[in-house]
Amino acid sequence: MADRERNLAIRQFREMARVFARGWQLLRHRGPSQIQFWFIALVIGIAAGFASLLFRRGIEWLQATLYGTEDINTLHTFAMGLDWFWVLIIPMGGGIVVGIILQIFTPDGRVRAVADVIEGAALNEGRVEVKAGLASAAASLITLSTGGSTGREGPVVHLAALVSTWVSNLMDADGITGRDLLGCAVAAAVSASFNAPIAGALFALEVVLRHFALHSFAPIVVASAAGTVINRLAFGDVTEFSLPGTTALEFYLELPAFLLLGLVCGLVAVIMMRAIFWADDLENRIQRRLGWPLWIGPVLAGGVLGCMAIFFPHIIGVGYETTSLALTGKLLLREAVVFAILKVIAVAVTMAGRMGGGMFSPSLMVGALTGLAFGLIATGLFPDNSGAFTLYALAGMGAVAAAVLGAPISTTLIVFELTGDWQTGLAVMVSVSMSTALASRLVDRSFFLTQLERRGVRLAAGPQSYLLAMFRVARLMRPLGAPNTPTQEACWAMVEEGVYLDANATLEAAMPMFEKSGVVFLPVVAILGEGQTPELRGALFHMDALKAYNTALAATVEEEHS
Repeated sequence: MADRERNLAIRQFREMARVFARGWQLLRHRGPSQIQFWFIALVIGIAAGFASLLFRRGIEWLQATLYGTEDINTLHTFAMGLDWFWVLIIPMGGGIVVGIILQIFTPDGRVRAVADVIEGAALNEGRVEVKAGLASAAASLITLSTGGSTGREGPVVHLAALVSTWVSNLMDADGITGRDLLGCAVAAAVSASFNAPIAGALFALEVVLRHFALHSFAPIVVASAAGTVINRLAFGDVTEFSLPGTTALEFYLELPAFLLLGLVCGLVAVIMMRAIFWADDLENRIQRRLGWPLWIGPVLAGGVLGCMAIFFPHIIGVGYETTSLALTGKLLLREAVVFAILKVIAVAVTMAGRMGGGMFSPSLMVGALTGLAFGLIATGLFPDNSGAFTLYALAGMGAVAAAVLGAPISTTLIVFELTGDWQTGLAVMVSVSMSTALASRLVDRSFFLTQLERRGVRLAAGPQSYLLAMFRVARLMRPLGAPNTPTQEACWAMVEEGVYLDANATLEAAMPMFEKSGVVFLPVVAILGEGQTPELRGALFHMDALKAYNTALAATVEEEHS
């Protein structure tokens, strides 16, 4: 009897194992069903939420070890009581460690962040670099713990992307599934980091995936909710910033002031972004001229930050304490202007020094300071027609952040969720719309897309532009000897006229050449080296290139409208 029961249990176990294996194969080769995907989204949301939570706890622990306080909202006050040499040494020490990590574990000494996640979503089927990503997370954690003047959302988003990349590789997911998994992880990370479930979901759609496909909305919301639950279990249902009472808006008379504030904030956001890019170019020129190793940049950046923090400790860290002072109106006009200028300089130094971190928190601080300064002037000039000047700080905070991120919808919502103030929505929306409209015309839509444009990754114009860069000429060409290929003599004649393609080129280079020359095909050669004769590999036909491009474009449109 016992043997029969044991044999029956073994058969049942084996049958369950076969069913699981068959289900796993179906999941890998046919993709998950809708219900299955929701459960996967939930798991990814929990994993990304815990990754975000551990990252935040790691910052608090290391900051408490080095500065003596784990509360990011009191860092600059506590730093005021330290001896000046500690304020200088801690950022420099952090720069040394960051430089060594990036020198060893990244090929280019560059920290991966939101721009790389956007690139992974568009060009790499929802995957990001794993080894460099882990090194970047460690470098950003040290940067934010030792006084680096950036934010935690950039590394948190990339850390979440590592989670989704691992799952996508495990499932052998296709591009659509991989991007959906990436969106789930990003939404959960942002929600867990800022206790902002609505904004987290919309951030993933608006900034990372850059479309609002209906099929991805439900799993992303599930993941975002999971991340929020993890945040609230750890920190409670509290907002990042507390405002003093209810702000008021003199609707008809004061609304034009918020339109003007939006334009001012758009200019401030552009100045901030261009300052970072200018500092980055300067650092690159100096490094090439002097030939110093990659780890020197973070050390020098840490030293500059330390020197600034000796006199103005407000610039170190994510800046939540100074942002709170601006939102509650506890700063003077001169202080708001000076702190905003210094914060822009500090962020430029940190980013140019390759120390890592995100742009969201710094843009919140600069925006709140800009809005406060504007509000103090506006309410001082028209005291009888103005509401609370702190409302301008709230609107400015959203306006600068939205212009930097290129995300007016999710930024507007995240400002509401960070402050808990839903009564002033119109003022924030007006300022945000004006700032993003202006800034998007002066940069390539956002800080992240401009970063990618500077690297030669052109995503700002949309899929009709960047899809061309996804197809290598060598992959689409017809090799020599294949049916319907031109003769070698015809190919060499075109090569001698300078009409040919490098085998490593993409359709981004091929299509303009087709348009300019008007030929049916282009020879494809391998450039072997200086002074050596190129090796003829095949020919790329205009029709083949157009077919590949149209197929990819149709698939992209289908995904975005599914």
